Amino acid sequence: MIVERENNEIVVRFTASKNASRIQSILDYLRYEELTSKSKAKEKDVDELVKESKSDRWEKIRKNIGFDD
Repeated sequence: MIVERENNEIVVRFTASKNASRIQSILDYLRYEELTSKSKAKEKDVDELVKESKSDRWEKIRKNIGFDD
């Protein structure tokens, strides 16, 4: 593994390996941290938004397939 600083970025180089999926998981987490670093949202707010989104999605699916309670 090689870690370099270039301008305002950190570049990390890995040799090709069978564990690319593990590296991708770590990169996904780091990207999440980067995107949410300045967020002021609370976990409760996010949970409520996810719940609402899933409910709306299920209602659309039910309507599209004609499934009634």
